[in-house]
Amino acid sequence: MPVADAQKRRQIIIRDAEIETLLRDYTAPIFGAAGVASRDAQVILVQDREFNAFVASGRRMIVHTGTLVDAKTPNEVIGVLAHETGHLAGGHLENLRGQIARSQAIGTVVSLLGIAGVAAGALSGSEAGARMGSAALSMGPGVAERTLLSYKRAQELAADRAALTFLTGTHQSAQGMVVTFQRFADQMLLSAQYADPYAQSHPMPRERIEQLETAARKSPYWEAADPPALQLRHDMMRAKLVAFTLGGSAVERRYPRSDESIPAQYARAINAYRTGGIRAAIRQVDALIARVPNYAYFHELKGQILLESGKAKEAIAPLRQAVALAPNPGLIRIMLGGAELAAGMIDEAVTDLSRGLDEEPLASIGYRQLAMAYQKQGRVADAELASAEGALIDGDIETAQNFARRAQAKFSVGSPGWLNADDIINYESPTESN
Repeated sequence: MPVADAQKRRQIIIRDAEIETLLRDYTAPIFGAAGVASRDAQVILVQDREFNAFVASGRRMIVHTGTLVDAKTPNEVIGVLAHETGHLAGGHLENLRGQIARSQAIGTVVSLLGIAGVAAGALSGSEAGARMGSAALSMGPGVAERTLLSYKRAQELAADRAALTFLTGTHQSAQGMVVTFQRFADQMLLSAQYADPYAQSHPMPRERIEQLETAARKSPYWEAADPPALQLRHDMMRAKLVAFTLGGSAVERRYPRSDESIPAQYARAINAYRTGGIRAAIRQVDALIARVPNYAYFHELKGQILLESGKAKEAIAPLRQAVALAPNPGLIRIMLGGAELAAGMIDEAVTDLSRGLDEEPLASIGYRQLAMAYQKQGRVADAELASAEGALIDGDIETAQNFARRAQAKFSVGSPGWLNADDIINYESPTESN
């Protein structure tokens, strides 16, 4: 797992070429059916053991690692993604914000009427009038809450219907979505402290599940199964996440040595690396490569182990092989550039880091490494601009603008570097511009 960037609220965003490629393959047909351009929508993976997925600001869909670990089939994940795409395509987040404002206004009006009633009752000396005003005052928040919950339920039903349309349109079953929702409907019977966030944020009464299953069974694709190759990729993803995020005991429990499958061997190799067994990890990765020579991410893992073990020169060959084999190699190319930088191959590092960032422009670690490479080349202005771009992605606006000012002073007025620096200097965060 090459990159994990710390974010606000102590959330960790996971960047991983293998997992992101699989999620793109899951979402591409759904986004197409929904009329959502892939370039405008972004699935962000957050390290969190809880099962949860939701649409955030703009076109961002947040998925917890726990969702991918707990989902046994690709179809279960695809069903959740289809439902969330229904929210995204329907503009539900933006509409919900407007409804919240309206609900607050309703509550305020009712409360104000209550205040007026209390005052009028007191002035007239009417005890009954005062009691009526007090009742209206206590009703205000309740009216607002009921209005909002009713609207939220309508959104959930609309997202269900949209998801069924997207899945049918892409010849996929909705069984996975029904299975997932049934699981969380059962969770609603438990204490809230044991329920996953998805169950709490997506109310799932039995009648809703029954309506969903009845409609889903009418699809000619209800019995459609996930292709075996896709199931294997899903299992590989789960093994990787278990090993990287849940630790050794979870690996031993889920992937005992009696399990000789490729995902199990993958999980054990990662666990060996994470627990300090570097030689054992390399042996196990080499065995995986022998079994599946053209799987890019085994070569990537070998390169990562070598790089993070201080063997940068030895990491370059497997990382180059991974770049050659991966369908979306941007993040791996950035790791390759980092290995070349550590090995003193500065020109090669600049080339690969620049190409990697062209493919993955939101990988802030790439800009930090590129800044170091530029510095070693004596390209101070470029180094400061790269530092500014990395800081901007990390949300450190003040640092980004300080670096941008320093870089701009060194560029010719009107040059591409000067203009890029100027954009950062004049950047306003969404909270500042509102």
